[in-house]
Amino acid sequence: MKIRGFEVCKGFEDCGVNLPRRSTAHSAGYDFECAEKVKIPAMLADVARPVLVKTGIKAYMASDEALFIYNRSSNPIKMGLVLANSVGVVDSDYYSNPDNDGHIMLAFYNFSNREVVLEKGMRIGQGVFQKYLKADDDDADARRVGGFGSTE
Repeated sequence: MKIRGFEVCKGFEDCGVNLPRRSTAHSAGYDFECAEKVKIPAMLADVARPVLVKTGIKAYMASDEALFIYNRSSNPIKMGLVLANSVGVVDSDYYSNPDNDGHIMLAFYNFSNREVVLEKGMRIGQGVFQKYLKADDDDADARRVGGFGSTE
């Protein structure tokens, strides 16, 4: 029985994508890698669009869990990269959704003054599984019908 973990997304099966792994025995986060080479332009005053970086990975978990996606601590200092949403939240019902199969992508801003090139296989973020609690009067019953950014 599967409880929580990672799988390669459809379309990335033959791309040599590595499943996220923890680096040490006491690491909380699973390291996510870049699935393909991507260039992130330096941010200019009149252009402020984040670049979506593909991981080729989806995550499954219990219905009362979420996967929180954090930036690597070295990204802002070494490359000027910050996550556009600060922390990504991957809900359990995002897994295998019909729009994008639950593909986890990280949206980066590049605050440096030079283009940053992420090579395939570079570690770009980390994911931490966490349980969450519901309020007493919670009555959410909608169902996910899409992928990335589909909830209003």
